[in-house]
Amino acid sequence: MGHDTPVSEDHYFSADPTVAFTRTTVNIDVWGHHLTLATGSGVFAQGRLDIGTSVLLRECEPPGPGRYLDLGCGWGVIGLAIAVAQPEAVVDAVDVNERAVLLANENAAALGVEDRYVASTRLPGAQYDEIWSNPPIRIGKQALHELLLTWLPTLKPGGRMLSVVGKNLGADSLAGWLTNQGYPTTKLHSAKGFRVLETSAPLTR
Repeated sequence: MGHDTPVSEDHYFSADPTVAFTRTTVNIDVWGHHLTLATGSGVFAQGRLDIGTSVLLRECEPPGPGRYLDLGCGWGVIGLAIAVAQPEAVVDAVDVNERAVLLANENAAALGVEDRYVASTRLPGAQYDEIWSNPPIRIGKQALHELLLTWLPTLKPGGRMLSVVGKNLGADSLAGWLTNQGYPTTKLHSAKGFRVLETSAPLTR
C-alpha cells in the first residue's frame, strides 16, 4: 500500500490527538482570582485564553452554590474559575479530547479544587443547576445540535445554560433553534463579535 495519502490534521475535538504533547502555562485573572493553568498542544486555545471564553467570563457574574457542568471544557478554565470563585460549587467537566481532560484535572489539583472539580470524557449522569460552555461550533451544525440535545436534559427544572457563540458562526440562528427545541434562549450580552446566550430549561418535564 502506498504512503502518499495525506494524514488528516489533528483537531482540538479529536478524542486522542497524536501531535506531540507540549505544555504551556497561562496566567488568568477571573472574578478577582488569579489562576495559573497548564494548556497543551492538541487542545483548544493552547497557550492563551480565547476571546469567546474571556467574553463569557467577563460578562457573567460568578454563580452561587450548586452543581455545574463545564461542557467542552478544554483545559478547564470555565469550570475551574467557577470552582475557585464559589467554594460551594461542585463542577463536572466533559470533553471528547482526552488530553484536555488530563490537563483540566491537573489544573484542578494545582488549584486545590480537585475534590469539587472532575473532568471526564464520559457522561457523569448528574443533574445540573447550570451548564456553562464555549461550545465547539466547528464540529458542524448537526453534531452541535446532537451535543446540546444530549446535555440540555441534564439541567434541573428551571436551570439554565450560559454559552458564548460567535455572531458570524451562527449565534442568532442557534438561539432560535434552541428556543424551538423547548429551551427558550435569549441574548444576554454582545461583545467582540460574540454573543452570550442564556438558555432556560423548562420548569417541568
